[in-house]
Amino acid sequence: MGARRPVLGVAAFVAIALGAWALVRGGATEAPTGAAAPSASAATPTPIAKLDFHVHIDAEIAPAARTFLRAHGIGRAVNLSGGWVGAGLEETLAAAGGDPVFANVDFRGIGAPGWSEREVLRLERAKAMGARGVKIPKSLGLRVHTPDGRRVAVDDPLLDALFDAMGRLGLPLAIHTGDPRAFFDPPTRDNERYEELGAHPAWSFSDRSVYPTWDALLGELERRVARSSRTTIVSVHFGNAPEEPARVARWLDRYPNLWVDTAARVPELGHRAQEARAAILAHPDRVLFGTDLQFGSDGSLVLGAGEGFGHRREGVERFFTSTWRFFETRDRGFAHPTPIQGAWTIDGIGLPRDVLERVYHANAERLLGLGPTPL
Repeated sequence: MGARRPVLGVAAFVAIALGAWALVRGGATEAPTGAAAPSASAATPTPIAKLDFHVHIDAEIAPAARTFLRAHGIGRAVNLSGGWVGAGLEETLAAAGGDPVFANVDFRGIGAPGWSEREVLRLERAKAMGARGVKIPKSLGLRVHTPDGRRVAVDDPLLDALFDAMGRLGLPLAIHTGDPRAFFDPPTRDNERYEELGAHPAWSFSDRSVYPTWDALLGELERRVARSSRTTIVSVHFGNAPEEPARVARWLDRYPNLWVDTAARVPELGHRAQEARAAILAHPDRVLFGTDLQFGSDGSLVLGAGEGFGHRREGVERFFTSTWRFFETRDRGFAHPTPIQGAWTIDGIGLPRDVLERVYHANAERLLGLGPTPL
């Protein structure tokens, strides 16, 4: 790893964000229920409470992260990186300031005697401590192996007891399966994510001798959702298939236990805005707003994807203004929030006010049993 660029991390952006607070909170005209939100400037999003279902916050930086989020109009955020009992969960819950925290799973030793019992017990203890759900990262399906070297698929029966426990305990699962479809194609110049893969070669999963195909992983995910029908499963990153919103809509038709979030996938969704809008409007009660913002204890800030250091103020503002513009307007051909994710422009989906209310906060409040999110 090369030397880091000068740090403009969380602490610096807290000060920047506070300077923009008046813009974030003021000036937008409310649209009547059922009408599209106004085509306001991106600096003045519609004044609706926002609950970010998908962030990652190290406990040491939690107060500064909350200040940053509040300054950008996000009144509450779900930290999906809680850790597990005895490995960070206690500290993350203590630092959360009342915001929801999801526990994680320790896959070390999976397939060995006692692994399922150990992890179920941890979930029971996590629930008692105040965890609101569970997050499983993309390592499952890609890099988790049994002691004898076998890849553990998302629908592997080894996981059944764990998924059943989540349902029994009322802990919704947020699961990341796979990654952008382009990451599973050869990282050649005709790959739409060529620059991103060049900057992060470890993100490529194109080696078929090591990794399954993108479609194979989605098949495993769908079979898991079907088999664990008593467990609420949030398939993050717009179902982990934002390149195919119609496929995600069919899944939502078929599986009432399935939800999706929008984290870090506005570039893909805005690239096919009509399909994305149709999918959301068909299932407005099971779509959750998320950003995938990541706040590190080293002061790093990841804006959904890419680098944690070296940001400029305009990049941070672009991230938020483009995000609100995507959800709230029908504008066409504007820059998406995360330049590293692709060179294309996107279109807005202009969700009606009542749908924005559900996606931005009400659905997550209902899912997690939370009171109103502050504006």
